[in-house]
Amino acid sequence: MKNNKLVTVMAIMLVAILLVGTIAVVAVLKLTGEDKKEEPTIDEVLEASVDIPEVTTNLASNDFIKISFKIETDSKEAKEELEKRDFQVRNIIIYELSEKKSEELQGVEGKKGLEETLKTKINSLMQDGKIKKVYITGSILQ
Repeated sequence: MKNNKLVTVMAIMLVAILLVGTIAVVAVLKLTGEDKKEEPTIDEVLEASVDIPEVTTNLASNDFIKISFKIETDSKEAKEELEKRDFQVRNIIIYELSEKKSEELQGVEGKKGLEETLKTKINSLMQDGKIKKVYITGSILQ
C-alpha cells in the first residue's frame, strides 16, 4: 500500500514538472518569435515612401543649396498623410536649411544630422503614422 502511494505521488510530480516545462518552452518561443520582425522588402519601403522634389534655398552662410529627399514612413496611411502635408514638410526643410551654414552640411555627419533633425520635426506633425527614415537623394551646395 505504501509503495502504491509513493508511485502515485511520483507520477503526479513528474506530470506536473513536464506540464510546467512545456508551458515555459511555449512561452519562451512565443515571446522570442514576436521580437523577430522581418525587415520590409524594397517594394514595401517604396510603397510607404514619399519623394520631396528639389528645394533650393539660401543658407545662413549666404551660400545656397539644392537638395531633394525621399522620406520613408511606417505605413501607407502615413504616406498619404505625408503627401497631404507636402507644403508643411517643404516649409520645415527651408527653415532648417536657412539656419545652417555650409560647413555644417558638408560631410557624412552633417548630412546625417540634417536627416535626423528633419525626421524629428516632421514626426511632430504626423498623426496617422511615423517617419522611419529621411534620405537625401540629391544635394548641390554652392
